[in-house]
Amino acid sequence: MPSTVIQHMHYDPASCDLEIGYTTGQRYRYKGVPEKVYKELRASVVKGRYLRHHIIGIYEYEKMG
Repeated sequence: MPSTVIQHMHYDPASCDLEIGYTTGQRYRYKGVPEKVYKELRASVVKGRYLRHHIIGIYEYEKMG
């Protein structure tokens, strides 16, 4: 999962929550993300672009500690 934007990510299929740790040190939880979208993100060549077009601004989120 090489990415210049994402340091790590975790998906919980039970809650459909996607947690993303960015290379900036910030961490966010995106809520209600379908598993299909998570799998497409993992498979995307340019993950930052996929995030901007398919997740950020679309799904509710919260900044984590």
